[in-house]
Amino acid sequence: MKGLGELERSIMDIIWAQPSAVTAREVGRLIEDRDLAPTTVMTVLDRLTRKGFLVRTRDGRAWRYQAAASRDAYVAELMLEALDMTGDRSAALTRFAQAVSEPEAEILRRALLELEEE
Repeated sequence: MKGLGELERSIMDIIWAQPSAVTAREVGRLIEDRDLAPTTVMTVLDRLTRKGFLVRTRDGRAWRYQAAASRDAYVAELMLEALDMTGDRSAALTRFAQAVSEPEAEILRRALLELEEE
């Protein structure tokens, strides 16, 4: 999975927060910390679509964009990629398990138990 640049991440944060597909104009209005040209927003949305982060559908003359996957799925993919970078997956997983809080460890335990039961 290709990573996200700073502006791409800002735009994805906006799209992930929306309950339904949005237009480039709507995204431009929702970017609060930047004064971006509409063409810049459209270029980034097109790039995110080509990278597979967004899907788009026609709405009259405009495109509507929505995330191809949830933020959680993206973060999980990043975690798996980071795990692939280590020479010792067991050691990395052990260090990760030692670093999470007790409530997070419980979530992991439950998830693993559910997977075993399937």
